[in-house]
Amino acid sequence: MDGLYILWSETGLANFTLGQLLMTTVGCGLLFLAIRKGFEPLLLLPIGFGAILANIPGGGFTDEGGLLYYIYYAGIETGIFPLLIFMGVGAMTDFGALIANPKTLLLGAAAQVGIFATLFGAILLNAIPGMEFTLADASSIAIIGGADGPTAIFLASQLSPDLLGAVAVAAYSYMALVPIIQPPIMKALTTEAERKIEMRQLRHVHKSEKIFFPLVVLLLTIFFLPAATPLVGMFCFGNLMQECGVVDRLSSTAKNELINIVTIFLGLGVGSKLQAEQFLQFETLGILLLGAAAFSIGTAGGLLMAKLLAKYSDEPINPLIGAAGVSAVPMAARVVNKVGLEANPQNFLLMHAMGPNVAGVLGSAVAAGVLLALVG
Repeated sequence: MDGLYILWSETGLANFTLGQLLMTTVGCGLLFLAIRKGFEPLLLLPIGFGAILANIPGGGFTDEGGLLYYIYYAGIETGIFPLLIFMGVGAMTDFGALIANPKTLLLGAAAQVGIFATLFGAILLNAIPGMEFTLADASSIAIIGGADGPTAIFLASQLSPDLLGAVAVAAYSYMALVPIIQPPIMKALTTEAERKIEMRQLRHVHKSEKIFFPLVVLLLTIFFLPAATPLVGMFCFGNLMQECGVVDRLSSTAKNELINIVTIFLGLGVGSKLQAEQFLQFETLGILLLGAAAFSIGTAGGLLMAKLLAKYSDEPINPLIGAAGVSAVPMAARVVNKVGLEANPQNFLLMHAMGPNVAGVLGSAVAAGVLLALVG
């Protein structure tokens, strides 16, 4: 009987806590969203599976010496994985639309208003009993408004490692929900006539412009905001490899094999922070609510700036493209195109929306640099 008792005491059934069961269910929910609904499957699937592994009693995955422990320590705590992903994203990005219409850079900048508005919102939440966010915590939460998963992970890993799981899940969840969250905001802040506006075809962008653009962006970042150079620098390096045309093998590796490998480990590492004792806190609810507010305010900020530009521009501007100022590339641009086509079947806004969309990537990286400089 003693042997049977010892055997039973070593099983998962005998050691599961209620919190672990709940977080395992959360992990299964993320798998459902990834597999059945197709919501950001490349990241939600490894994050969900990592959450399940991290909550296995006695599994040792997150203990020192465990697989997830080393994945998190080597790639996320050091900030390496988000930076490598930024390099891959840079290699997949075409700045042509932004170069052809530089005004759209303002839309990417305006969409970052959600980040700084939420920064103050997180601080105000400290007035609620059970909520206790430092300025570093508030900064990590606010970056969710940029709708840029790697940037959110990078900043949270530097400022608030304990909040990394909740911040990452919120960031990627809202990125996945772009087609659901953005259209109501877009329709509420624009009229039917505005949504029907057709924009002129963008000018052709010469290859030399695309080569010099990432170098100019990096130079400006070095001069004015060095704290943002880790993210912006890797992004520009990836883009330069793509545009220069002389390192096709490196560019192909960065945007295919390398980014895929890093994405697997990044997802598992983030999932390792979804342990019951870390995630099941009252503050987590505040993070999820603030993340939704940040993303919504960012979308509204981009739309309102686009309406302002349209008012004073000689060329027609459809205010919908302002919603693409958040950094969910290219999903936000696709949503803009879809809503525009619903209003006018001849209204193709995808390329016009890509300008503010890639500007949003730079904007969120710059916002992270500002927060690192002020708080870190």
